[in-house]
Order: sequence, then structure tokens, then C-alpha cells
Amino acid sequence: MPLQTGVPAPDFHLADETNVPRRLSDYRGRPVVLYFYPKDNTPGCTTEACNFRDDYSAYVEADVIILGVSPDDVASHLKFKQKHNLPFPLLADEGHKVCDLYGVWGPKKFMGREYDGVLRTTFLIGRDGRIAHVFEDVRPSEHSAEVLEVLKKL
Repeated sequence: MPLQTGVPAPDFHLADETNVPRRLSDYRGRPVVLYFYPKDNTPGCTTEACNFRDDYSAYVEADVIILGVSPDDVASHLKFKQKHNLPFPLLADEGHKVCDLYGVWGPKKFMGREYDGVLRTTFLIGRDGRIAHVFEDVRPSEHSAEVLEVLKKL
């Protein structure tokens, strides 16, 4: 079960697509959209990332940081970011430790097959470092607009 609204967002340390280490605490004092997605270059994940890209100026205007997290490695993230011209960091959670920490690693079903993987979830983290909103069962094509709507209310 994902972490809930009001709790402090756990800090973490992950490499981005250029192997630069990033900590959540580096962004304290600014709102953060921390979105967890299953896999680079898959249809839903590409749609979700490209919608964040297309709306990126609205996030910049609101002084919001976007961080994407998946279990893919640094090299995969770099290719995905370059291919789709993504303007925000993608963090490599290869051992899914941060996914576990946030409660977004669990059982999934696809085409009759059951397996463990990333449950597509986004956390909106406030300037105070607490989780301000949790988006579960995200629909990739509508998600960025949904996040921007919630941001307006905070």
C-alpha cells in the first residue's frame, strides 16, 4: 500500500540518467512531483512522460520539480530521455528499494500473467517535505493534467 497523505516523504539517494546522484532532500522547499512508472519506452510510460514534458512549462512556472522513478538502469533512462526529449530527471531504482519504501512495488497482472512490479503511482510532495497528495491507478494520458489541477488547489 502506498504511503499516505500527511506523512513525511522518505528521503532517498538514486542516480539519474547521467549517473548524477539525486536526493529527494535536495529539493526541500519546493514542491515535487515524484512519479513511479513501470518501464522505459513502453506505451503507457511513454505517454505519461511525454505529457509531463508537454506540460513542463506549467510546472516550471509553479516552481515544481518533476522526478520520474523506475527500476530501469541509468543507460535505459538516458536513451528514453533523449528519444523523447524529456526535460526532467529519471531516477534508476534498479533494486526497487525506493519503490518498496514508497509502497509502490507489488503484484500485477498482464495478459493472464501475474508478477511483481511497479504500481503506477505519483506523490505530490509539499515544500515542507510531506506528502500532500497521492495519485494511485494513474491513467497515463490524463495524469499530468490531473496533477496540475491538484497543484492549483495547494
